[in-house]
Amino acid sequence: MAHMQWKNKTSITKFILLGFVNLNEVQILLFVVFLVIYILTVAGNLLMVVLVVYDQHLHTPMYFFLGNLSFLETCYTSVISPRLLAGFLVEDRTISFGDCITQLFFFSALASIECFLLAVMAYDCYLAICNPLSYKVMMNFRVCRLLVSASWITGFSASVLVVGMVPQLNFCSPNEINNFFCDMAELLKLSCAKSPLTEMIILVCCSLVTLAPFLFIIVSYVLILSAIPRITSSTGRQKAFSTCASHLLVVSLYYGTIIIIYMAPSADLSPGFHKALSLMYMVATPMFNPVIYSLRNQEVKGAFRKVVMQNLGTI
Repeated sequence: MAHMQWKNKTSITKFILLGFVNLNEVQILLFVVFLVIYILTVAGNLLMVVLVVYDQHLHTPMYFFLGNLSFLETCYTSVISPRLLAGFLVEDRTISFGDCITQLFFFSALASIECFLLAVMAYDCYLAICNPLSYKVMMNFRVCRLLVSASWITGFSASVLVVGMVPQLNFCSPNEINNFFCDMAELLKLSCAKSPLTEMIILVCCSLVTLAPFLFIIVSYVLILSAIPRITSSTGRQKAFSTCASHLLVVSLYYGTIIIIYMAPSADLSPGFHKALSLMYMVATPMFNPVIYSLRNQEVKGAFRKVVMQNLGTI
């Protein structure tokens, strides 16, 4: 990860990531558990990317978006997990101001991109079910590439704007972040001289990046669910439902935890519960996504069997 030169307005040069310091007696066990989760997450998502690239039967808009989501999840979990794992092994949990802002930048960018990609995938489902006759024209690969490119560019641009405001804040002691990563909400709490304009810009940008795609997804699925009963054949209805069920489950897991974390009053959530929910959408969800999308998907299973059989045949 490239090092970025970030400077704040105060003398604070490092933060302390408290992480799970209250679970000292099981640090090694937690390290093993999260190391296994990280390995499974990277392996599962990279396998999905390989299958999408390798098998021509998966060269469709839906799998193109899924391949991008899997690549994103690999990057996403790699921003958080290495430092999380290191925190279980070493007593020094400090992180420099520059490294903290760098982690926050990439985490914010990739989280924003995921919101946009999930919205794009909902739009793909909507077109496939509600406009099947014009689907191939409206969702050609040029449009797919434009939608994915726009998601990545917008996500990084939003992160530049939001994270670029953080060095404008004034930080003073204590410099302890009660989480296992550099969380924007925790950094705002540590600011000793409040800047209403800066905090308002951060709030508005974060709300737009998360809520706008979420509302778009809700509207898409309202239209999809209203269209499914009008499909005459039972096979068509079942196929339409299975096409979007996996995506809807992923959206529910991802946005469900985000809404609880950032929308619920902070006084109602204990720090431990807050960290557990953060682990859900940062660590667990990226691991589950390949399983969710492939569990009832015969095309993905067929592509996997083909890759395995061809590799076995070359031995």
